[in-house]
Amino acid sequence: MAKNFTDDDDVLLAELGVEVDAKKTGSRTPLEERIIAGFEEIQRFTEEHGRAPQHGEDRDIFERLYAVRLDRLRALTDARTLIEPMDHQGLLAGHAAMPDVAEDELDDDALLAELGVEAELPPIAELKHVRSSAEKRAAEEIANREKCEDFERFKPLFDQVQLELDTGLRETRPFEMKAEIEKGRFFIVGGQKAYVAEKGETILTDQGRTDARLRVIFDNGTESNMLMRSLQRALNKDDAGRRITDPTAGPLFAADAAEGDEASGTIYVLRSRSDHPMVAENRDLVHKIGVTNMDVERRIAGAHLQPTFLMANVDVVATYELYNINRTKLENLIHRIFEPAKLDIEIMDRFGRPVVPREWFFVPLFVIDEAVERIKDGTIAEYQYDSKQAALVRRVHS
Repeated sequence: MAKNFTDDDDVLLAELGVEVDAKKTGSRTPLEERIIAGFEEIQRFTEEHGRAPQHGEDRDIFERLYAVRLDRLRALTDARTLIEPMDHQGLLAGHAAMPDVAEDELDDDALLAELGVEAELPPIAELKHVRSSAEKRAAEEIANREKCEDFERFKPLFDQVQLELDTGLRETRPFEMKAEIEKGRFFIVGGQKAYVAEKGETILTDQGRTDARLRVIFDNGTESNMLMRSLQRALNKDDAGRRITDPTAGPLFAADAAEGDEASGTIYVLRSRSDHPMVAENRDLVHKIGVTNMDVERRIAGAHLQPTFLMANVDVVATYELYNINRTKLENLIHRIFEPAKLDIEIMDRFGRPVVPREWFFVPLFVIDEAVERIKDGTIAEYQYDSKQAALVRRVHS
């Protein structure tokens, strides 16, 4: 025999973000659930307007839809039996009075389609695919965004988060529980980053569940004053919905590791002793920037035999120790910064085969130092490398 849910079970499910309806003595079919959801919308309209929905050309399309739906529910015996116990407003007591509809007007099915409700034939149709009011409210709150007038306050936060994602200080993980929705947290919903800038006082819904009003800022410069449960539903419904983890504690670079810091590797900057004309003429400007998890001297041993070092010995001109960071992502970030200055030369390896080395850039050492400092203080996202000026310049945002 099936075990009934206890109050403790309901509380646990609610904390896990699972919608729990009032206890039922028996299960309902999907059709019955859709009929109830449709009738609840009519009840809500009646509460808001103090009257039942009515037909008429002067009524808006939503009211006309509810009027059509109410007529059909009154006419369907099975539907009346199902919803009569919840009809505290006496809506079913009226008579179905389908209005005369001109051919050029929206017919009943078209009216239903306006709200995403499909109708089957014959004329007195069964309602199907009626989204729950909670789902509609969540979708509407996500969609109904306004321009964020103070977005300049938040843009640096989004830039910093992207940098920390690029360097591995943050990661994206599947969204799991509503408890994760707190002020200062970042999420990805609908393909956009979302930042919870404000969270109001916790309230109790009619169903006894906790909720709160949020101010959510999106990275496209819009915002929404949505409920926490609406954001939760949107994240759960979005297959690509993610939460963005908090940054890993610890420095990016340090001369000395603090207690508990985990060494990740070393950024090294090299100059080549190659006699290649381009390298020889610009020896102080041509640098290799790489990241290694081994001792740098060991990494460059036998450089004159390796195409990656231009088949020549090299000098180490700068190193930066890494802690608590994804070195591969950081290396990729640095290479993207200096992509405009990437050296494009071809050399022959020791077997006489042509090779185009990577990780060599036509950039002054002091600019590399500046880039590292800007990665450390989180401002690198505001800059790009201008090869003509041989300098980092502020990005121009459209």
